[in-house]
Amino acid sequence: MCETAPPVLIQGGMGVAVSGWRLARAVARTGQLGVVSGTALDITLARRLQRGDPGGHLRRALARFPVPAIAERVLSRYFVPGGTEPGQPYRPVPRLGLRPNRARDELIVVANFAEVFLAREGHDGVIGVNYLEKVQLATPAAVYGAMLAGADYVLMGAGIPAEIPHLLDEFAAHRPAEITVTVAGADDTRHTIGLDPAALSPRPAEPLRRPKLLAIVSSHVLAAYLARSPQTRPDGFVVETPVAGGHSAPPRGRLRLDAAGEPLYGPRDEVDTGKVAALGLPFWLAGGYGTPDGLARALAAGATGVQAGSAFALCRESGFDDGLRRRLLRDAAAGTLEVRNDPRASPTGFPFKVAQVPGTLSEPGIHQRRPRLCDLGYLRTPYVKPDGAVGYRCPAEPVDTYVRKGGAAEEAAGRQCLCNGLTAAIGLGQHRGDGYREPALLTLGQEAAFLDGLPENHSAADVVHRILLGAPA
Repeated sequence: MCETAPPVLIQGGMGVAVSGWRLARAVARTGQLGVVSGTALDITLARRLQRGDPGGHLRRALARFPVPAIAERVLSRYFVPGGTEPGQPYRPVPRLGLRPNRARDELIVVANFAEVFLAREGHDGVIGVNYLEKVQLATPAAVYGAMLAGADYVLMGAGIPAEIPHLLDEFAAHRPAEITVTVAGADDTRHTIGLDPAALSPRPAEPLRRPKLLAIVSSHVLAAYLARSPQTRPDGFVVETPVAGGHSAPPRGRLRLDAAGEPLYGPRDEVDTGKVAALGLPFWLAGGYGTPDGLARALAAGATGVQAGSAFALCRESGFDDGLRRRLLRDAAAGTLEVRNDPRASPTGFPFKVAQVPGTLSEPGIHQRRPRLCDLGYLRTPYVKPDGAVGYRCPAEPVDTYVRKGGAAEEAAGRQCLCNGLTAAIGLGQHRGDGYREPALLTLGQEAAFLDGLPENHSAADVVHRILLGAPA
C-alpha cells in the first residue's frame, strides 16, 4: 500500500458477513476504505462451498492461495458441486479452542485470505478487515490469512487490542506469534493462542506488508491507554458512540436502564475528542455520523473523517439476505423501524442493537420457541474447570448446562444466540435434522438519518457520494 492520505470515509465492518467482499470492493472503488467483516469467515466459507459456490468466486480465490495443498484440503472437505439438497444440514466446522487444531487453523486462514482477496480484486483501492477482540481464539489465524491476501488495514473493537501491533509485526516477518486469551478463573496463569506460519508452509523470502491497525474505542481514556507505548499503539482510532449498530460499550459506572429497558448513557460516556486529537494519531467518528452533517461535525472536531455502517448495510451490495434487507430498508424509510439497544441479548454482556422485525429473533415468541443450544461457539468463554482443565461456556446455551459449568443462571436470562442468528441474517442459517430452521437476528444503528437523500434501493457508491458530496452518485 502506497503512503497516501488516509481515507475520509470508512465503511464499517458489520458481521457476520454483512460487510462482505462485494460491499468492501464497491466502497474501495470509490477511493474510500472498504472493510470486510472477519467474524466467523470459516463458517461462511464452508457453508457457501456446500451451497456449490455460486459464481465460482470462492474457488477462484482459493486457486490463488499460496499453499495449494491447503486450499485443496478445504475444498475437498466442504465443496459440494451443485450444492446440497434444500433443507440438508450444513456440515460443521471445527470449533474454536485453545488446543492446536490444524484443520481449524487452515480453514480460518484460507477463509480470511479468500474474503480479502476477492475484496481487493480488480481495483487499486484500500481494503480493511474488521475483527472482534471478544473472539480471541480465531484472531491469529484470521489475521495471518488476511495479511497473506494483502489487507491494508486491520480494525478491531469489542475489547482492548493491546497485543495486536506486535502480532502484525511478527506475522509480517512470517514469525510465530501469539496473543493472551482471557480465561475465567485462571488467576495468574497465562493462556495463549497463536500461529506459526512455518506450520502452514516454508517461510517465504519476502516479508508481508504490515497492515495499519485502527483500534475501535468508545472513550478517550482507552485511546490514551493504547497510545501510551509503542508496543500497544495503533495507527489510529475509530471512536464509536452508543448509537452505532451491533455491540456498544456499556455505560460507565453502575448500569441503569430507562423506561424501555435500554441502558442510560450520561456525561461520563461522552468522548473528549480534543483529548483524542491530542494523541497525534488520526481518528474517525462513528455512530450517527454517516451523513453530510455528521462528516462536517467530525471534521470540525479534528477527526480525519467518519465511519458509517447502517446505510451500507442496506445498500444493494450488502451481505444481508436480500428479502430481509428490503424489509429493513422499507421500514427504515417509512420511519417505522425500531432498533432496541438490548442490554441482555448478547452473550458478551455488551449492549447489542436488535432491529425489531417480525419473524426474526426480536419477536419474543420466536425467541422463546428457539431451542437453546450453542453449536457454533464463537462467543464461548474459556474457563478453568475444578480439575484445572479449560472448558468453554456460553450464556446462550441451555441454562442448566451453563450453570453446571459454573455460570450463574441470571447471567443466562434473555440471551440470544448471536452466532446462529447473525449467520441466518445473511441467508446461511442452519437447517437442523428435525426440520427446524434457524431464524435471523438483525442489527442496525439507532440513528435513522442515514437514509436521508439516498435513492430507493441505493448502492454503496450512492452512500459514499451522499456523505462526501451531499448528493448520491
